[in-house]
Amino acid sequence: MHSLRSRHHRLAVGAAAGILALLPGTAFAWGTPGQSNGQKTDTGGGRDGASLYSRITFSSSTGGGGGKGNVAPVGDWTPPACWYEPRSAEDFAQYVEDMYTETVNTPGQHSYAKTSVGMFRNDYKDGTYKNYNLDVKDEGNWWVAVVDEDRWMEPAAQACNKQPFWVETGDAPPVDNAVTPQILAELAYNRIQLPSTEVTLAPQNTTKVNLATWAWLDKAKFDEVSVTASLNVAGLDIQATTTAKPVALRLEPGTPDATTYPGSGICRVNADGSIGEPYAKGKADRTPPCGVKYLRSSGNGTFDLRATVTWEITWTGTGSPNPTRLPDGTFGNDQAVTVQEIQSVNR
Repeated sequence: MHSLRSRHHRLAVGAAAGILALLPGTAFAWGTPGQSNGQKTDTGGGRDGASLYSRITFSSSTGGGGGKGNVAPVGDWTPPACWYEPRSAEDFAQYVEDMYTETVNTPGQHSYAKTSVGMFRNDYKDGTYKNYNLDVKDEGNWWVAVVDEDRWMEPAAQACNKQPFWVETGDAPPVDNAVTPQILAELAYNRIQLPSTEVTLAPQNTTKVNLATWAWLDKAKFDEVSVTASLNVAGLDIQATTTAKPVALRLEPGTPDATTYPGSGICRVNADGSIGEPYAKGKADRTPPCGVKYLRSSGNGTFDLRATVTWEITWTGTGSPNPTRLPDGTFGNDQAVTVQEIQSVNR
């Protein structure tokens, strides 16, 4: 297993962040796993001063080498942009007290921020709740909203707008997007890194008008890829593994003046996991099972041949041992192809 590491996102409790976190109707966000330069995170939970972040951790099993990129879901489905996680009474109390102390003692802090954080603290310490429910800490946990840091500006990230709430042990949290194995699987989906899809061509990079160009991908580059998401906090210990398996390659020649093989441009995965068939001597008169034929020259430029692999994505996890489908995903790349006229000899 390969660990995925990156920076932690924390919710700083300065003037702006403090007000945003505490305004009525705004999600009380504890922060979330982040990403850096396309490399997804292995996020361990913890507390740093007046900041907390998600306790979800991710680990990856990757196939192939070379460049990688994020999977793009087919259709309009997207993984959740926010969710709820449990926190122990001790963790929640310490967080709120630290947040309050930092906010009221920050030089130049706006009075509204101090008032807001004071009202928030009072509600859980001396108002609706008493002393953060520490006297019944073994009977339940606080649940808090977490927002994906890469999507915090999206409307979907504002859907988890319920302030921290208490749930007794054994009761189901009365909200949508309370973290479950399926939500972990969907978050893992968003952290799948797929290999680049530069196909092998024959002729390579430079071909001729009306010449069938063979295209293929080796199995070694396109093996299954999986990401496991785990959460073990406040008595909740769950995990889910999301796996992507390549099923087809789509070729788009970069010009309408071309023919694809097969005609749909979609090459299915072979029984051995490869796609297409390598060209070899003696196959010149055969039609490639996967390839393209350009009908005009690219002139002084090139055509951008786009190769996109479709991946079938499933998950298994706590309480769900059998693979369950998630929306298919795709990832593709462009590669430049030079197409030349066939030169004739005049006698």
